[in-house]
Amino acid sequence: MYHAKGWVQQFHIGAIRNNNTKLLEQLGLDAGVDSIGEFPEAVAMSKLFNKLNITNQLAKTITYNLNPSQNEVFATMMRNFQTGGIPGKMQWGSGWWFLDQKDGMERQLNTLSNIGLLSCFVGMLTDSRSFLSFPRHEYFRRILCNLIAEDINKGLVPNDIPFLGKMIQDICYYNAVSYFNFK
Repeated sequence: MYHAKGWVQQFHIGAIRNNNTKLLEQLGLDAGVDSIGEFPEAVAMSKLFNKLNITNQLAKTITYNLNPSQNEVFATMMRNFQTGGIPGKMQWGSGWWFLDQKDGMERQLNTLSNIGLLSCFVGMLTDSRSFLSFPRHEYFRRILCNLIAEDINKGLVPNDIPFLGKMIQDICYYNAVSYFNFK
């Protein structure tokens, strides 16, 4: 259905939800008693994406892992299904949930840069309607710019500010506009 409608499917994978029954009963769902799960994710993702790909029903997809030990698994899995003439069709999403902090975002960006194609990345997304979630995007932009600047200072990338500045603008805005077909 996602593929037929041209929608993007997103998967947040790897949480153990509602661990503390006593607190859950007192406060209800989403009381903050979740934790990082330790599950093997690669086989299930591969089977799902491959089955959809074989039948030409694999929609644009973003996956978010919650366990940093799975970073490379997610980055390489998305790379396996880059088909259909859509740049960055399969995205490994930004640091999320437990990884939605400086170290988690830096690790995600560095892994993506090492294994995937950073220039096609759609950047920080949120499904929140809370105004308090918007500073997350500014935080992400600052972390991205700092990582690029560090790579310039270390001589790892050319000191080409117009090129890198355009790439940062694309990651922070234009890639998402194109990917989600925003007008």
